Amino acid sequence: MRTVLITGANKGIGFETARQLAQLGDFVYIGSRDIVTGQKAADQLKASGILNVAAIQIDVTDIATLKRAKAELDSQIDSLDLLINNAGISGEQEQRIADGSMKTIRSLFETNYFGAIQTTQIMLPLLRKSPAPAIINVSSEVGSLTMNMSADRRPNWADFSAYGSSKTALNAFTVMLANELRPENIMVNSVTPGYTATDLNRFKGFKTVAEGAKPIVQLAMLADPRVTGRFFNDGGEIPW
Repeated sequence: MRTVLITGANKGIGFETARQLAQLGDFVYIGSRDIVTGQKAADQLKASGILNVAAIQIDVTDIATLKRAKAELDSQIDSLDLLINNAGISGEQEQRIADGSMKTIRSLFETNYFGAIQTTQIMLPLLRKSPAPAIINVSSEVGSLTMNMSADRRPNWADFSAYGSSKTALNAFTVMLANELRPENIMVNSVTPGYTATDLNRFKGFKTVAEGAKPIVQLAMLADPRVTGRFFNDGGEIPW
């Protein structure tokens, strides 16, 4: 049984990803900034017969909670097989880079970019003990520079300019980290759930959470260390 840690897993796509992976046989730690909501999420899954889950408090912007979570995991498991950096915020809309709030932009990067980096750094020692470690960064197509330059990009992407920039940075982190960890056969990839109806977008997305979790779960089940430093959606690989 693999051990999986998902940040921001008490609701939305993170929760659905936890549910699906647990159903496939993984033991899933549901990372949540608030342990009460995390425990409620774990209890909900257990009530449905999914027992191989546990809540763990993790605020990706708070190094102290990350260190406590690492110590808790050290006391319970020998290794971590998969880290899914899912925690993220969308920020206030509409967002403009030209004259938008620097407070909003900084908060987006603090969670979506720096949060993923420091979570990964803290958890890497446990990942390195796994025979087949992997890291998945949950990104967005609005972070794709190629797709942003396309004439086919959706009009509402302009509402997420700052959010998209934080996901572009996250994608850069994916590539750099994948290159650094390639000699250790640690898979590092980005994946976009697509425009999924969650509180991140005020439930305006056209995909269900089950559909949004699908590409994350597909990537999570991939066991080929040669597939690293790439960006996926539910249709396959997409451009950076």
